[in-house]
Amino acid sequence: MGPVSTEGDITPEPRLTRKGRATRERIVTTAAGLMFERGVAGTSLEDVQATAGVSSSQIYHYFRDKRALIRAVITCQTDAVLGAQQPLLGRLDSVTALRQWRDLLVGFQRERHYEGGCPIGSLAGELAEVDPEARAALATGFDRWEAAIRAGIQAMRDRGDLPSDANPERLATALLVALQGGLLLTQVRRDTSALEAGLDTVIEHIASMTVR
Repeated sequence: MGPVSTEGDITPEPRLTRKGRATRERIVTTAAGLMFERGVAGTSLEDVQATAGVSSSQIYHYFRDKRALIRAVITCQTDAVLGAQQPLLGRLDSVTALRQWRDLLVGFQRERHYEGGCPIGSLAGELAEVDPEARAALATGFDRWEAAIRAGIQAMRDRGDLPSDANPERLATALLVALQGGLLLTQVRRDTSALEAGLDTVIEHIASMTVR
């Protein structure tokens, strides 16, 4: 995710000592976990303070208010979600790789017993209409995800595996839409059938376009 303007909200990283960075990271990861479990509205700064084992002054040393902490959580969750998909996400340049990535995503949901949905999507559901800065940060996070998918499809086209009129941007968007919708239905239905159907449909469409 690209940098989100938070001037005055968060102490710049270069000014932090190693201990300071560790404390800030503990606050953010604790807040991310609580917000994923309880929602943003259900997580107070006092909850974060108690769970992270820090003082109120320590939280306000790094974050001006809860909104500043939320933006840090968005970055944390985006990094975690995209990082968990590596190295596959960084090389989606074949139909085989896309299918392996699909299997990884479905496997994650089964390991979680279909609970929680997408950490980024869950934040978007709560924040998109009430916090414009958070919405912008979330949009940037989804842009990062989509760009990684698009890069693989673009590589397929550049290599000649896909025809020259293939549109990597639209195909990547379709995959991300199928993924997000599938994750939501997986959470609600406690079943990965919709996730599998959405991803399989787009991937098989890409496979049907390959130049033989």
